[in-house]
Amino acid sequence: MSSPPGSTGRPTLSFWQIWNMCFGFLGLQFGFALQNANVSRIFQSLGASIDQLPALWIAAPLTGLLVQPVVGYLSDHTWTRLGRRRPYFLTGALLASAALFFMPRSPSLWVAAGLLWVLDASINISMEPFRAFVGDQLAPAQRPAGYSMQSFFIGCGAVVASSLPYALAYLGVGNHADVSIEGSGIPDTVRYSFYAGALVLLGAVAWTVLRTCEYPPEALLRFSDVAERRPDELAVAFSVSRLRRQGLIWFMIGVAGWILVHYARSVDPDTYSQTLYLVCGGALAWGVAQWVQIYARPAGFFGSIMRDLEMMPGTMRRLVPVQFFSWLALFAMWIYTTAAVTRVHFGAIDPHSAAYNTGANWVDLLFATYNGFAAVAAAVIPLMVRKFGIRWSHLVNLWLGAAALLSFFVIRNPHWLLLSMVGIGFAWASILSLPYALLSDSVPAAKMGVYMGIFNFFIVIPQLVAASVLGVVLKALFGGEPIYALVLGGASFLVAGLMALRVPEPIAAH
Repeated sequence: MSSPPGSTGRPTLSFWQIWNMCFGFLGLQFGFALQNANVSRIFQSLGASIDQLPALWIAAPLTGLLVQPVVGYLSDHTWTRLGRRRPYFLTGALLASAALFFMPRSPSLWVAAGLLWVLDASINISMEPFRAFVGDQLAPAQRPAGYSMQSFFIGCGAVVASSLPYALAYLGVGNHADVSIEGSGIPDTVRYSFYAGALVLLGAVAWTVLRTCEYPPEALLRFSDVAERRPDELAVAFSVSRLRRQGLIWFMIGVAGWILVHYARSVDPDTYSQTLYLVCGGALAWGVAQWVQIYARPAGFFGSIMRDLEMMPGTMRRLVPVQFFSWLALFAMWIYTTAAVTRVHFGAIDPHSAAYNTGANWVDLLFATYNGFAAVAAAVIPLMVRKFGIRWSHLVNLWLGAAALLSFFVIRNPHWLLLSMVGIGFAWASILSLPYALLSDSVPAAKMGVYMGIFNFFIVIPQLVAASVLGVVLKALFGGEPIYALVLGGASFLVAGLMALRVPEPIAAH
């Protein structure tokens, strides 16, 4: 995969070279899918109430918020015998595999919550450099194929991982919680699924590490597409006065929010969770960070990341609300689908009952189904893009996802929910590929890692909002019924689709 001396264009990679560089995503999504489909189930099996679920999930987004830009920045400035991105692939895979092995053996709820923290951080250590890896290795014309290949492996890995507990139960593995064994009642179907996930994750990432190579940083800077990126008319210049103004506004929002939350909790502590303080604290911290960056060294670690964030490409800036509302819908689905389906469609509240575990396995099958449709959608979406363009294709796919989540409120036969998974699959495949295609020609090549990490802020922040606010909204407005979280998710998909129309269509790469 080397270029001739003096060459300024990236070589065209073969199908199997792209396959090898994306294969690791199969393992990462295997672990991610097991987490999304089963962590709420593990928490409830260890004694968590529905009200506690959002707070227990907070560990994951907090970790991602810290890990993603740091790993992106470090991988941009790394060169070892393993390359630039691959050391992070391998480190994250080793840590994530260990967390997958130990999570279903958790003796208590708080141990499981801590392992979720480790698992999410470890997957992020590998996943963000994987996104930058495509930008490093592929010419602009091949990047859509690279992201589509990642989406394909995401779909395939998630299908198998999400269906494992259901398949193991069908083969006769114990699916009923036994509180007398280690793990405090986590069924064997979940336990063995996580053990398999640890092996698959490590093996798939190791395949990519061993079967690919990387361009050194100096070679990347010689490629012609680095200099040919179009100017971004929407970009914002660095301004000290604007930073001072923004810092003051965010600080005041945080203080006002803290006072309101403290008052609300003094009146009704059962409805207004302590997790709301986290949102207020985030606003305060962001306000302080705006002021600190004025005096930070531009070339330093903190100053560099903050200036990159402040002067992010305008295309990325307009993608922020698209990502925010898309991922808010997804996290509402991942956190609350098990609780909603077991309660509404299977009539089960006790997480140790046979009906609950049957319903939870059905949710695993639903998640496997939507990921299967996502693998199919990865082949269909490029045809949609050629016909309608990226923005309108993304809107259509997000609105299919909205219709699917809203259908949970109407459908009562759980078998018909399989049809709803078509819409979720198209939305999921679109979210994993089209925003990156919209962004592809506006990110500086030398900062591909840090900007991919910054871009993923807007995946993490909606997760923090979902974990902090959704539970309060459900209790205050909907009597704590988890089915309404899916309704709110459907509404978020509708908004995200409309916001996609504000993003400029990228110049086609030829």
